[in-house]
Amino acid sequence: MIPHDPLPLAQALIRCPSVTPQDHGAQTLLATTLSSLGFAIEHQQFGPVSNLIARCGTTSPHFAFAGHTDVVPPGEGWHHPPFAAVIDEGQLFGRGAVDMKGAIAAFITAVAARQATAPSHGSISLLITGDEEGPAVDGTTRILDHLAATSALPDLCLVGEPTCRATLGDTVKIGRRGSLTAHITLTGTQGHVAYPHLADNPLHRLLPALKALRTRTLDTGNDWFEPSSLQITTIDVGNPATNVIPGTAQASLNIRFNNEHSGETLTAWIRETLSRFAPRSTCDIRVSGEPFLTEPGPLTTLLTHAVERITGITPSLDTGGGTSDARFIARYCPVAEFGLVGRSMHRTDEAVPIADLRALTEIYGAILDRVFA
Repeated sequence: MIPHDPLPLAQALIRCPSVTPQDHGAQTLLATTLSSLGFAIEHQQFGPVSNLIARCGTTSPHFAFAGHTDVVPPGEGWHHPPFAAVIDEGQLFGRGAVDMKGAIAAFITAVAARQATAPSHGSISLLITGDEEGPAVDGTTRILDHLAATSALPDLCLVGEPTCRATLGDTVKIGRRGSLTAHITLTGTQGHVAYPHLADNPLHRLLPALKALRTRTLDTGNDWFEPSSLQITTIDVGNPATNVIPGTAQASLNIRFNNEHSGETLTAWIRETLSRFAPRSTCDIRVSGEPFLTEPGPLTTLLTHAVERITGITPSLDTGGGTSDARFIARYCPVAEFGLVGRSMHRTDEAVPIADLRALTEIYGAILDRVFA
């Protein structure tokens, strides 16, 4: 099936109920479509996680589009069935319409149009994972490891995440903050509140430690990033009684940090602070992503000109929001993100205007024209 309009392919993808990490035929559909366009297909399977690598061409420049077919659970309260891909009043409804099956359909349609009209040179790849909405352990990192081992890494990469705030074309993401999560457990000695000298209340050491962590100004931001932010997400002792000093206390926190820091330096700071205030604590720290920044240059200029050509809008270059798989790709090649308006992603009644879906296809086509000019 050679797509001439992104809408039918987007509908077919949405009808695959690929709630992470299940695939339910989404990547088989992509493989069939891309094979018909002359792409060589590689499948990766890690437990329930499916990944797809597709490449057409063997020479430079090598441009890659990265994305994911897995989606978050739909939840309740939809006006249209979340996997029915219903069209209503000019919008396509369904889980994944925005994040990010619509973008995948737009990119493949742009590739099909270019291959039908332009001379063939260079290489195009699609790097598609089923593990972006999940732990992100067996997804894009596995793909990149394979490409590095086979000397097949791209020269440039575009991730099709929904980046725009209000209007298609208003935002290109050129970086993301890092994310660190810490789970702290502090052991004391349980006892009766009337006899505190016979007990050791762990909260009385945990709370000062958390205050010291929370009140430190990590930084004031910089030209491309807002200030780093530490948020305490839970404090718990599991204590149903009012007359018992708890024996243990737990807390969790998350830091979204800019490129003034690394996961390693923040981890060392957290552990040093805990050692001063709560030496009997243990702390499990996970850094799910380091910050990255693609400085304005050839890739951002290429994207900006393509967006301007189709929409007439000059996009802002932004680093806000959560993490994405671009954090892994940035270790290997210049990467940026551009996709649909993200206001309905992960929400009930996720939907994309069909006009935006078609305009995004044109933008991706303009990007390919510039890459392979």
